[in-house]
Amino acid sequence: MPFIHYHVSNNGTAKACCVANIPYGNVNEQSLKEIWDGKQVNELREKFSKNEIDNRCFVCHKIEASGGKSIRLETFGKFDYQKIDESPTLPIYFDIRFSNVCNFRCRTCWHGASSKWFNDAKVLNTNIGQQAIIKNIHDLEHFIESSADALLGAEEFYFAGGEPLVTEEHYILLEWLIKNKSTGARLRYNTNFSKLAFKDYDLIKLWRHFDEVELLASIDANDALGEYIRKDMKWKDIIENRKVIQDYPFIKFKIAPTVSILNVFHIPELYEQCIQLRMIEANDLYLNILERPSYYNVQILPKELKEKVFEKYLQHMDSSKPEEINKAFQSILDYMMEEDRSDLYKLFIEKNKELDSLRNERSPINWL
Repeated sequence: MPFIHYHVSNNGTAKACCVANIPYGNVNEQSLKEIWDGKQVNELREKFSKNEIDNRCFVCHKIEASGGKSIRLETFGKFDYQKIDESPTLPIYFDIRFSNVCNFRCRTCWHGASSKWFNDAKVLNTNIGQQAIIKNIHDLEHFIESSADALLGAEEFYFAGGEPLVTEEHYILLEWLIKNKSTGARLRYNTNFSKLAFKDYDLIKLWRHFDEVELLASIDANDALGEYIRKDMKWKDIIENRKVIQDYPFIKFKIAPTVSILNVFHIPELYEQCIQLRMIEANDLYLNILERPSYYNVQILPKELKEKVFEKYLQHMDSSKPEEINKAFQSILDYMMEEDRSDLYKLFIEKNKELDSLRNERSPINWL
């Protein structure tokens, strides 16, 4: 990924990707060229050119070891690495997190990725600074102008957040690309899919200019459980928004649950209900297996609960489903069983109850 990928995260830090903590520099202090040609990224390229493993990439390697599809492998599948220069002039794959602006406060999230989390984070003493909104790119106009050559030549933009569909900078970049007649890039979103309108921007009209648009909807469960995990979500809004974009077949849609201890029992039912509601086609499932916070990781389940999860998944894995879906379910089981971290289960109970108390909620999870 250091040969093609440019990720901007909290406070403008340019990193190897959205998972590994491998910083290259800061976009508010350096130009794209300075960062892309810098010492840190070149050291990583040299290591990867020699097929050496960087220990900071442990998340992808753990997922792969359990048979899952990591971001690393996913990227390999989309780009032809045989044609990639080992001394690349510019990145072709951008993941820009403009800010933490978000309209949800999901349980597995935090203030750094959600402005809506700020008040809860202040009570829990986990806030970053004293303002709800954290702008990662301080001068958007300068960022775009100084990165223009790379942005105009990009093959893919991946937008996450915060929530990209309520982030104005994302719309400004799309309008800039359209104005400069550079719309061949693939647009991919990790979105909570709660909003299809923002200020005066016509989202569908903007998307029509691009060759490919893919929405990965962060839906962890349906109905009450989904609304509990992703606080401020309304399940009926998700269903209605899906109906709206069905009129636009150029928009590809998948559900992309984050698999955690909160929803691991319910992933098969979520998938099957979305099929029944005609929200997705048979292969339109994209899994994100949560690694951190560790007290939400599925590996912390006690043995007896892991066995119940195992039994439930086996009931749903059959020849009527596509092979890729059965493999996806199996990857959850393999990851869950790979390591016993049940010593953290008590911490999960404590943290979850603490948030229940703060939000005046009662958990709908029937095994707690």
